[in-house]
Amino acid sequence: MGAGKEGSRFALSRYSVEIRPQALKHLLAIPSKERLRIIGAIELLRDNLIPPKAIKLKGREGYRIGVGNYRIIYSFNATKLMILVVDIGHRREIY
Repeated sequence: MGAGKEGSRFALSRYSVEIRPQALKHLLAIPSKERLRIIGAIELLRDNLIPPKAIKLKGREGYRIGVGNYRIIYSFNATKLMILVVDIGHRREIY
C-alpha cells in the first residue's frame, strides 16, 4: 500500500507527563468525576501544550488551565519532550 494522493501519515513524538507529589496528592483528594476530567485535560496537553484557554503565569514560569472549578498549573520542556504538572487545586485555593 503506497502513500497515494493523501501523503504519508506519521506519529509525532508525544510528551511524557510527570506529576509532582504535591499535585498528585491534591488530584487524589478531588472527587472522582472531576478527577477524571482533570486527567483527561492533562492527557490532551500531550498533543497541544498550550491550548487556546491556557494562561501564561505571571511572576513564575508555566501555564494554567481550568477544568470546571479546578486549575492545573504546569510547565513543559520542549527539549526533553516533558510536561511537568506542578500543582492541581480548586480555583480559590490554587494561587
